[in-house]
Amino acid sequence: MLRPEPMAPAADGFEALAQSRHSVRAYLDRPVPSALFERLLVTARLAPSGANLQPGHFWAVEGAARERLSAALSRAWRDQVPQAEDYGYFPRPMPMQLRKRQVAAAQALYGALGVARGDEAGRAAQFERNFRFFDAPVALVITIERDFGAGGFMDLGMCLHALMLAAEAQGLASCAIGALASYPQIVREALCLPATDLVVCGMALGWEDAQAPVNRTRTVREPLARYFQVLR
Repeated sequence: MLRPEPMAPAADGFEALAQSRHSVRAYLDRPVPSALFERLLVTARLAPSGANLQPGHFWAVEGAARERLSAALSRAWRDQVPQAEDYGYFPRPMPMQLRKRQVAAAQALYGALGVARGDEAGRAAQFERNFRFFDAPVALVITIERDFGAGGFMDLGMCLHALMLAAEAQGLASCAIGALASYPQIVREALCLPATDLVVCGMALGWEDAQAPVNRTRTVREPLARYFQVLR
């Protein structure tokens, strides 16, 4: 008598949550209650932190401050004003295998929007939306104390991921915005942030517009064999 093949276990709550999270670049015009957002931040701070140092600050940017920041960033980007970054994100030079992943991610985004490869104006218009936080109801700027070591970035990264998963669990969506790190001095000046803080990234957060084509973008993660080995 043949034994039936064992059924694959269903995704548990956390696995399903992690699989459903994706970068959202279009939001409904619906505010996020302050009490809910503050609860998300408190939950995110439960992320692991070496020696419980809990590095980093979250700045919610609203009203006139948000308009001022977005206008300054868009102006600098359009005018191609170079600015020294607080930290290096991408490897320089970019290895070819990583460049292929970068290109594939861009193709997924612009493909979802129907923006052709040679449509520079269309690509530029979409990229500039980074500086408006994709019109999300919540716009965040994330900084870290300048004197922290590299481990502080690791701790802060875990906290950011915890925030995005906490938001997902409440039916909210998010998108980390690395483009802000290209203009750290503009961000500090526009928001009167302390010079002792490095600008790490921005984040958009709110209720996903499920009908927006841009939110159909999905990227593919590397297979397990590419990054995991057993050493004996």
